[in-house]
Amino acid sequence: MAHPFSLTRRTVFRAAAVAAGVAAVPTLLPAVSAKAARTVRVPGTRAKAVAGAAARAVEADFPIGYVGVTWSGPQRGAGIRLLGQDGNRGAWTALRPTCVAGADADGPASSGRVSVLVPADGAAGYELRFPDGATDTRSTAIDTVNGPAVERAVTTTTGEFLGIDYITRAGWGADESLRFKADGSENSPQTYYPAQTLTVHHTAGANGDADPAATIRAYYHLHAIENDWGDIGYHFLIDGAGRVYEGRYSGTDGMPAHDADGKMVTAFHAAGFNSGNLGIALLGTFTDQSPTPETRQSLTRLLAALSTYHGFDPQAAVTFVNPVNGVTKDVQMISGHRDWLVTDCPGATLYDGLPALRADVAAARSQNRARSL
Repeated sequence: MAHPFSLTRRTVFRAAAVAAGVAAVPTLLPAVSAKAARTVRVPGTRAKAVAGAAARAVEADFPIGYVGVTWSGPQRGAGIRLLGQDGNRGAWTALRPTCVAGADADGPASSGRVSVLVPADGAAGYELRFPDGATDTRSTAIDTVNGPAVERAVTTTTGEFLGIDYITRAGWGADESLRFKADGSENSPQTYYPAQTLTVHHTAGANGDADPAATIRAYYHLHAIENDWGDIGYHFLIDGAGRVYEGRYSGTDGMPAHDADGKMVTAFHAAGFNSGNLGIALLGTFTDQSPTPETRQSLTRLLAALSTYHGFDPQAAVTFVNPVNGVTKDVQMISGHRDWLVTDCPGATLYDGLPALRADVAAARSQNRARSL
Protein backbone atom coordinates (compact mmCIF):
# COMPACT_ATOMS: atom_id res chain seq x y z
CA MET A 1 0.00 0.00 0.00
CA ALA A 2 1.30 3.41 -0.93
CA HIS A 3 2.02 6.12 1.58
CA PRO A 4 -1.39 7.61 2.53
CA PHE A 5 -0.59 11.10 1.37
CA SER A 6 1.89 12.92 -0.80
CA LEU A 7 5.27 14.02 0.52
CA THR A 8 5.69 17.06 -1.66
CA ARG A 9 6.78 19.83 0.72
CA ARG A 10 10.20 20.04 2.34
CA THR A 11 11.74 21.89 5.24
CA VAL A 12 15.42 22.53 4.50
CA PHE A 13 17.92 22.83 7.31
CA ARG A 14 21.31 24.33 6.80
CA ALA A 15 24.24 23.63 9.11
CA ALA A 16 26.31 26.62 10.14
CA ALA A 17 30.09 26.59 9.84
CA VAL A 18 31.68 23.30 10.78
CA ALA A 19 34.50 23.47 13.28
CA ALA A 20 36.86 20.54 13.77
CA GLY A 21 34.38 18.25 12.05
CA VAL A 22 31.51 19.00 14.45
CA ALA A 23 28.52 20.67 12.81
CA ALA A 24 26.92 23.65 14.48
CA VAL A 25 23.20 23.74 15.20
CA PRO A 26 21.18 23.97 11.95
CA THR A 27 18.77 26.86 11.50
CA LEU A 28 15.46 26.98 9.68
CA LEU A 29 15.52 28.93 6.43
CA PRO A 30 13.19 31.96 6.83
CA ALA A 31 11.66 31.54 3.38
CA VAL A 32 10.57 28.04 4.22
CA SER A 33 9.35 28.77 7.73
CA ALA A 34 7.19 31.61 6.39
CA LYS A 35 5.15 29.29 4.15
CA ALA A 36 1.54 28.83 5.17
CA ALA A 37 0.22 25.55 6.48
CA ARG A 38 -1.69 23.25 4.16
CA THR A 39 -4.22 20.57 4.93
CA VAL A 40 -3.50 16.86 4.57
CA ARG A 41 -5.88 13.95 5.07
CA VAL A 42 -4.65 11.14 7.31
CA PRO A 43 -6.50 7.93 8.19
CA GLY A 44 -7.70 8.26 11.78
CA THR A 45 -6.52 5.50 14.13
CA ARG A 46 -9.18 3.13 15.48
CA ALA A 47 -8.42 0.96 18.49
CA LYS A 48 -10.17 -1.55 20.73
CA ALA A 49 -8.42 -2.35 24.01
CA VAL A 50 -9.11 -5.44 26.11
CA ALA A 51 -7.73 -5.93 29.63
CA GLY A 52 -7.00 -9.41 30.89
CA ALA A 53 -6.34 -12.68 29.09
CA ALA A 54 -9.45 -13.28 26.99
CA ALA A 55 -11.01 -16.73 27.25
CA ARG A 56 -12.24 -16.48 23.67
CA ALA A 57 -11.31 -14.67 20.48
CA VAL A 58 -11.29 -10.89 20.56
CA GLU A 59 -13.06 -9.35 17.58
CA ALA A 60 -13.33 -5.77 16.34
CA ASP A 61 -15.81 -3.95 14.09
CA PHE A 62 -12.98 -2.91 11.79
CA PRO A 63 -10.26 -4.82 9.91
CA ILE A 64 -7.41 -5.23 12.38
CA GLY A 65 -4.11 -3.99 11.00
CA TYR A 66 -2.05 -4.63 14.13
CA VAL A 67 -2.46 -6.13 17.58
CA GLY A 68 -0.61 -4.50 20.45
CA VAL A 69 0.02 -6.86 23.37
CA THR A 70 1.47 -5.96 26.77
CA TRP A 71 2.00 -7.91 29.96
CA SER A 72 4.23 -8.12 33.03
CA GLY A 73 6.34 -11.16 33.83
CA PRO A 74 8.22 -13.71 31.69
CA GLN A 75 9.09 -12.54 28.18
CA ARG A 76 8.93 -15.92 26.46
CA GLY A 77 5.99 -18.24 25.93
CA ALA A 78 3.35 -15.83 24.61
CA GLY A 79 1.57 -16.52 21.33
CA ILE A 80 -1.14 -15.19 19.03
CA ARG A 81 -3.54 -16.77 16.55
CA LEU A 82 -5.38 -14.58 14.04
CA LEU A 83 -9.02 -15.02 13.00
CA GLY A 84 -9.58 -14.38 9.31
CA GLN A 85 -12.53 -12.51 7.84
CA ASP A 86 -13.73 -15.90 6.56
CA GLY A 87 -13.84 -17.29 10.09
CA ASN A 88 -10.77 -19.50 9.72
CA ARG A 89 -8.16 -19.51 12.46
CA GLY A 90 -4.49 -19.22 11.57
CA ALA A 91 -1.60 -21.05 13.18
CA TRP A 92 -0.24 -20.02 16.57
CA THR A 93 2.73 -17.66 16.27
CA ALA A 94 5.19 -16.85 19.03
CA LEU A 95 5.27 -13.22 20.18
CA ARG A 96 8.66 -11.53 20.02
CA PRO A 97 8.90 -8.77 22.61
CA THR A 98 9.76 -5.38 21.11
CA CYS A 99 10.97 -3.95 24.39
CA VAL A 100 10.72 -4.10 28.14
CA ALA A 101 9.19 -0.94 29.55
CA GLY A 102 10.34 0.83 32.70
CA ALA A 103 8.08 2.73 35.06
CA ASP A 104 9.04 5.99 33.36
CA ALA A 105 11.74 7.41 31.12
CA ASP A 106 14.42 6.64 33.69
CA GLY A 107 12.53 4.29 35.96
CA PRO A 108 13.66 0.82 37.04
CA ALA A 109 14.71 -1.41 34.17
CA SER A 110 13.55 -4.47 36.10
CA SER A 111 9.83 -3.69 35.99
CA GLY A 112 9.37 -6.45 33.40
CA ARG A 113 6.59 -4.85 31.35
CA VAL A 114 6.67 -6.47 27.90
CA SER A 115 5.34 -4.74 24.76
CA VAL A 116 4.72 -6.34 21.34
CA LEU A 117 3.13 -5.11 18.10
CA VAL A 118 1.93 -7.83 15.71
CA PRO A 119 0.91 -7.21 12.06
CA ALA A 120 -2.61 -8.62 11.62
CA ASP A 121 -3.22 -7.99 7.89
CA GLY A 122 -6.89 -7.06 8.20
CA ALA A 123 -7.87 -9.91 10.54
CA ALA A 124 -11.36 -10.06 12.04
CA GLY A 125 -10.06 -11.06 15.46
CA TYR A 126 -7.38 -12.87 17.43
CA GLU A 127 -6.68 -15.23 20.31
CA LEU A 128 -3.81 -14.93 22.77
CA ARG A 129 -1.93 -17.14 25.16
CA PHE A 130 0.44 -15.77 27.76
CA PRO A 131 3.42 -17.28 29.61
CA ASP A 132 2.86 -18.86 33.00
CA GLY A 133 3.17 -16.14 35.60
CA ALA A 134 2.14 -13.31 33.26
CA THR A 135 0.10 -10.58 34.96
CA ASP A 136 -1.60 -7.32 33.98
CA THR A 137 -2.24 -8.64 30.48
CA ARG A 138 -3.72 -6.28 27.89
CA SER A 139 -4.25 -6.31 24.14
CA THR A 140 -5.38 -3.71 21.62
CA ALA A 141 -6.71 -4.15 18.10
CA ILE A 142 -5.40 -1.24 16.01
CA ASP A 143 -6.35 0.07 12.56
CA THR A 144 -4.22 2.91 11.17
CA VAL A 145 -5.26 2.57 7.51
CA ASN A 146 -9.04 2.30 7.11
CA GLY A 147 -10.30 4.73 9.74
CA PRO A 148 -12.22 7.91 8.86
CA ALA A 149 -9.90 10.47 7.32
CA VAL A 150 -8.77 13.29 9.61
CA GLU A 151 -7.71 16.65 8.19
CA ARG A 152 -4.64 18.27 9.74
CA ALA A 153 -2.89 21.53 8.96
CA VAL A 154 0.85 21.02 8.42
CA THR A 155 3.67 23.23 7.15
CA THR A 156 5.98 20.42 6.03
CA THR A 157 6.00 16.65 5.61
CA THR A 158 9.71 16.16 4.87
CA GLY A 159 12.87 17.84 6.07
CA GLU A 160 16.65 17.75 6.08
CA PHE A 161 18.80 17.46 9.20
CA LEU A 162 22.63 17.38 9.04
CA GLY A 163 22.38 16.37 5.39
CA ILE A 164 19.89 13.56 6.14
CA ASP A 165 16.49 13.70 4.43
CA TYR A 166 13.71 12.56 6.73
CA ILE A 167 9.93 12.29 6.99
CA THR A 168 8.54 14.53 9.71
CA ARG A 169 5.97 13.52 12.29
CA ALA A 170 3.35 15.30 10.19
CA GLY A 171 4.66 13.35 7.20
CA TRP A 172 3.91 9.95 8.72
CA GLY A 173 0.62 11.17 10.17
CA ALA A 174 1.29 11.57 13.90
CA ASP A 175 -1.83 12.52 15.85
CA GLU A 176 -0.30 15.01 18.28
CA SER A 177 -3.33 14.78 20.58
CA LEU A 178 -2.06 11.36 21.73
CA ARG A 179 0.68 13.16 23.66
CA PHE A 180 -1.88 14.75 25.96
CA LYS A 181 -4.05 13.52 28.83
CA ALA A 182 -7.77 14.08 29.11
CA ASP A 183 -7.20 17.21 31.22
CA GLY A 184 -5.08 18.76 28.46
CA SER A 185 -1.73 18.32 30.20
CA GLU A 186 1.14 16.68 28.33
CA ASN A 187 1.67 13.08 29.41
CA SER A 188 5.47 13.16 29.04
CA PRO A 189 6.74 16.77 28.82
CA GLN A 190 10.03 17.10 26.95
CA THR A 191 13.27 17.11 28.91
CA TYR A 192 16.63 17.69 27.25
CA TYR A 193 20.17 16.54 28.09
CA PRO A 194 23.46 16.35 26.19
CA ALA A 195 23.64 13.22 24.05
CA GLN A 196 26.13 10.58 25.25
CA THR A 197 25.45 7.40 23.30
CA LEU A 198 23.62 5.99 20.25
CA THR A 199 21.54 2.80 20.51
CA VAL A 200 20.28 0.61 17.64
CA HIS A 201 16.97 -1.30 17.82
CA HIS A 202 14.74 -3.36 15.60
CA THR A 203 10.96 -3.25 15.98
CA ALA A 204 10.62 -7.06 15.71
CA GLY A 205 7.83 -6.57 13.16
CA ALA A 206 7.37 -7.56 9.54
CA ASN A 207 10.18 -7.17 7.01
CA GLY A 208 9.38 -5.62 3.64
CA ASP A 209 6.63 -3.48 5.14
CA ALA A 210 4.37 -2.17 2.36
CA ASP A 211 3.05 0.75 4.47
CA PRO A 212 5.72 1.80 6.99
CA ALA A 213 3.93 5.06 7.86
CA ALA A 214 0.88 3.07 9.00
CA THR A 215 3.11 0.79 11.05
CA ILE A 216 4.79 3.77 12.71
CA ARG A 217 1.36 5.18 13.59
CA ALA A 218 0.53 1.84 15.21
CA TYR A 219 3.74 1.87 17.25
CA TYR A 220 2.94 5.45 18.22
CA HIS A 221 -0.48 4.41 19.55
CA LEU A 222 0.98 1.40 21.37
CA HIS A 223 3.75 3.42 22.99
CA ALA A 224 1.79 6.60 23.73
CA ILE A 225 -1.47 5.07 24.92
CA GLU A 226 -1.09 1.41 25.85
CA ASN A 227 2.41 1.78 27.35
CA ASP A 228 1.40 5.20 28.72
CA TRP A 229 4.65 6.80 27.58
CA GLY A 230 2.90 9.73 25.95
CA ASP A 231 4.83 9.39 22.67
CA ILE A 232 6.63 6.96 20.39
CA GLY A 233 9.70 5.57 22.12
CA TYR A 234 12.39 6.11 19.46
CA HIS A 235 14.12 9.27 18.23
CA PHE A 236 14.33 8.02 14.63
CA LEU A 237 13.03 5.05 12.64
CA ILE A 238 14.24 3.67 9.29
CA ASP A 239 12.20 1.52 6.90
CA GLY A 240 13.22 -1.15 4.41
CA ALA A 241 13.64 1.37 1.61
CA GLY A 242 16.06 3.41 3.73
CA ARG A 243 13.64 6.25 4.49
CA VAL A 244 14.31 7.98 7.81
CA TYR A 245 11.39 9.03 10.02
CA GLU A 246 11.29 11.55 12.85
CA GLY A 247 10.25 9.89 16.11
CA ARG A 248 9.89 11.42 19.58
CA TYR A 249 8.46 14.95 19.59
CA SER A 250 11.20 17.47 20.41
CA GLY A 251 9.56 20.88 20.16
CA THR A 252 8.79 23.49 17.52
CA ASP A 253 12.31 24.64 16.60
CA GLY A 254 12.45 22.32 13.59
CA MET A 255 15.30 20.14 14.86
CA PRO A 256 14.33 16.46 15.12
CA ALA A 257 15.35 14.81 18.42
CA HIS A 258 17.01 18.01 19.72
CA ASP A 259 16.27 21.45 21.07
CA ALA A 260 17.67 24.67 19.62
CA ASP A 261 20.80 24.33 21.79
CA GLY A 262 21.60 20.88 20.45
CA LYS A 263 20.56 18.97 23.57
CA MET A 264 18.68 15.72 22.99
CA VAL A 265 15.10 15.12 24.04
CA THR A 266 14.59 12.14 26.33
CA ALA A 267 12.69 9.28 24.68
CA PHE A 268 11.59 5.82 25.86
CA HIS A 269 13.65 3.06 24.25
CA ALA A 270 15.99 1.74 26.97
CA ALA A 271 14.27 1.67 30.35
CA GLY A 272 16.44 3.14 33.08
CA PHE A 273 18.97 4.54 30.58
CA ASN A 274 17.00 6.94 28.41
CA SER A 275 18.19 10.48 29.16
CA GLY A 276 21.24 11.20 26.99
CA ASN A 277 20.75 7.97 25.01
CA LEU A 278 19.58 8.36 21.39
CA GLY A 279 17.53 5.46 19.99
CA ILE A 280 17.21 4.50 16.31
CA ALA A 281 14.84 1.65 15.36
CA LEU A 282 14.88 -0.30 12.11
CA LEU A 283 11.44 -1.49 11.02
CA GLY A 284 11.51 -5.28 10.79
CA THR A 285 13.00 -8.36 12.44
CA PHE A 286 16.73 -9.01 12.10
CA THR A 287 17.12 -12.24 14.04
CA ASP A 288 17.88 -14.39 10.99
CA GLN A 289 18.31 -11.85 8.19
CA SER A 290 20.16 -8.60 7.68
CA PRO A 291 18.68 -5.17 7.00
CA THR A 292 18.35 -4.24 3.34
CA PRO A 293 21.33 -2.43 1.80
CA GLU A 294 19.21 0.73 1.68
CA THR A 295 18.39 0.49 5.39
CA ARG A 296 22.00 -0.25 6.30
CA GLN A 297 23.24 2.72 4.25
CA SER A 298 20.74 5.11 5.84
CA LEU A 299 21.60 3.86 9.32
CA THR A 300 25.31 4.39 8.62
CA ARG A 301 24.75 7.91 7.29
CA LEU A 302 22.46 8.89 10.16
CA LEU A 303 24.85 7.56 12.81
CA ALA A 304 27.77 9.30 11.08
CA ALA A 305 25.91 12.61 10.93
CA LEU A 306 24.95 12.38 14.60
CA SER A 307 28.49 11.39 15.56
CA THR A 308 29.86 14.36 13.66
CA TYR A 309 27.30 16.70 15.18
CA HIS A 310 27.95 15.58 18.77
CA GLY A 311 31.68 14.99 18.40
CA PHE A 312 31.42 11.23 19.06
CA ASP A 313 34.02 8.58 18.21
CA PRO A 314 31.82 5.80 16.74
CA GLN A 315 34.29 3.09 17.79
CA ALA A 316 34.86 4.28 21.36
CA ALA A 317 33.95 2.47 24.56
CA VAL A 318 32.26 4.90 26.95
CA THR A 319 30.75 5.07 30.41
CA PHE A 320 27.18 6.31 30.20
CA VAL A 321 26.10 8.42 33.17
CA ASN A 322 22.37 8.93 33.54
CA PRO A 323 21.99 12.67 34.20
CA VAL A 324 18.75 12.10 36.12
CA ASN A 325 19.86 9.58 38.74
CA GLY A 326 23.61 9.07 38.28
CA VAL A 327 23.31 5.40 37.24
CA THR A 328 26.29 4.37 35.08
CA LYS A 329 26.86 1.68 32.46
CA ASP A 330 29.88 0.79 30.34
CA VAL A 331 28.88 0.43 26.68
CA GLN A 332 30.13 1.03 23.17
CA MET A 333 29.37 4.46 21.75
CA ILE A 334 27.13 2.70 19.20
CA SER A 335 25.38 -0.10 21.08
CA GLY A 336 22.48 -2.49 20.63
CA HIS A 337 19.40 -2.55 22.84
CA ARG A 338 20.53 -5.83 24.44
CA ASP A 339 23.63 -4.06 25.76
CA TRP A 340 21.31 -2.18 28.12
CA LEU A 341 18.62 -4.72 28.99
CA VAL A 342 17.83 -8.43 28.74
CA THR A 343 16.17 -8.53 25.31
CA ASP A 344 16.67 -10.07 21.86
CA CYS A 345 16.62 -6.59 20.30
CA PRO A 346 18.07 -5.61 17.83
CA GLY A 347 18.10 -9.21 16.59
CA ALA A 348 21.10 -11.54 16.41
CA THR A 349 22.05 -10.72 12.81
CA LEU A 350 21.91 -6.95 13.28
CA TYR A 351 23.66 -7.14 16.65
CA ASP A 352 26.47 -9.32 15.30
CA GLY A 353 26.99 -6.73 12.56
CA LEU A 354 27.53 -3.82 14.96
CA PRO A 355 31.37 -3.98 14.89
CA ALA A 356 31.34 -3.60 11.09
CA LEU A 357 28.70 -0.89 11.38
CA ARG A 358 30.87 1.08 13.82
CA ALA A 359 33.79 0.88 11.40
CA ASP A 360 31.64 2.08 8.51
CA VAL A 361 30.23 4.93 10.59
CA ALA A 362 33.75 5.96 11.60
CA ALA A 363 34.82 6.01 7.95
CA ALA A 364 31.77 8.07 6.99
CA ARG A 365 32.45 10.47 9.85
CA SER A 366 36.01 10.92 8.63
CA GLN A 367 34.66 11.79 5.18
CA ASN A 368 32.32 14.32 6.81
CA ARG A 369 35.28 15.92 8.56
CA ALA A 370 37.35 15.99 5.36
CA ARG A 371 34.54 17.74 3.46
CA SER A 372 34.22 20.33 6.22
CA LEU A 373 37.89 21.37 6.09
